[in-house]
Amino acid sequence: MHSDPALTHPDDLRAWRRQHVPVYNQNRLKLGIFGMNCSNGCTITHAATTFEPTYEHNVKIAQLADELGFELLVPVGRWKHFGGTTQFNANNMEVYTWATALACNTKQIMVFATSHVPTVHPLLAAKQGATIDRISHGRFGLNIVCGWFRPEIEMFGITQLPHEVRYNMAADWITCIKRAWTEQDFDHVGEYFRIKGGFLLPKPVQQPHPVLINAGNSEEGREFSARHVDFNFITIATKEQARDLVVDIHKRAAAHGRELGVMSYGLVCCRDTEAEAQALYRRIVDEGDWEATHNIMNLLGIESSSFNEQIKQYGERFIAGWGGFPLVGTPEQVVDMMQELADLGIEGFILSWLDYYEELKYFGERVLPLMKQAGLRV
Repeated sequence: MHSDPALTHPDDLRAWRRQHVPVYNQNRLKLGIFGMNCSNGCTITHAATTFEPTYEHNVKIAQLADELGFELLVPVGRWKHFGGTTQFNANNMEVYTWATALACNTKQIMVFATSHVPTVHPLLAAKQGATIDRISHGRFGLNIVCGWFRPEIEMFGITQLPHEVRYNMAADWITCIKRAWTEQDFDHVGEYFRIKGGFLLPKPVQQPHPVLINAGNSEEGREFSARHVDFNFITIATKEQARDLVVDIHKRAAAHGRELGVMSYGLVCCRDTEAEAQALYRRIVDEGDWEATHNIMNLLGIESSSFNEQIKQYGERFIAGWGGFPLVGTPEQVVDMMQELADLGIEGFILSWLDYYEELKYFGERVLPLMKQAGLRV
């Protein structure tokens, strides 16, 4: 794929993306994999698994997901562990390097970098992103994280900003990146970043720029997404709450003359029988690292208003899938749950498993055919 001349009309941009960008394809529910660049992935547990956060194992998982037609690979942006007996996420691969490596080992699937705003200068993020987009022939995406884990931010010698202020900084950051991707020789004077004679070549392949995502559930997060990104990844507590969030997110984006997709994430425990699936889920929770889980919940309660109201009831969900929506049951039950999510307006779901590769094989054999029968996949 080669970059076309700059497209300006919204209909032309939509048509270009539908043709060239996997997350805009015809599948009703896009599928991705979340968190496989880190030790333990998204399960804070000692439950036995063959998963390991190595480059070789990540390539194996990524290539299988690519063969199965998945649309996106999303890493966790991590610099430091969360303590506990697992030292959860301690062993992790840096996200831009990871995205480049997996782009070189896949053919169709999109590769995202989950980048912390305070730790990467926007010109460096823009340069890395444009380079990966070129290497991948237009398959790079950027997941914007404002930086909620205080020990990570302080490790860089940076003062943690209040929650609402962090989104102001993120807005300035992504504005600089978009300008670098679409303009040349520009000056930028913002509240947090100043650029003199901004220059970047090569530009990205994607029009108007690589896909941007953000997981913003708070008031500030939803407003940031409405103004600046292409997809908001919501955390689903209940189906009613998810329906309300989807409506709110679409309304906010429309107020800014924009379109904004909604996706989510969660753990899959799928087996031939419901009893087997529930037993797997219980094993993950029963062997969970509650010390690390409480560390995360305490940090989120202090650092992120995305979870303030629901934080206490999410203990098990953090152990089993980073607070995401659990898909536990038979292949038929999992597809029924996905159908319900799609009916709520969820356009994509990034999945994690206790044992990524082995369970992804099962998912491809047993779940994907049912998703196609249900009209969720072409």
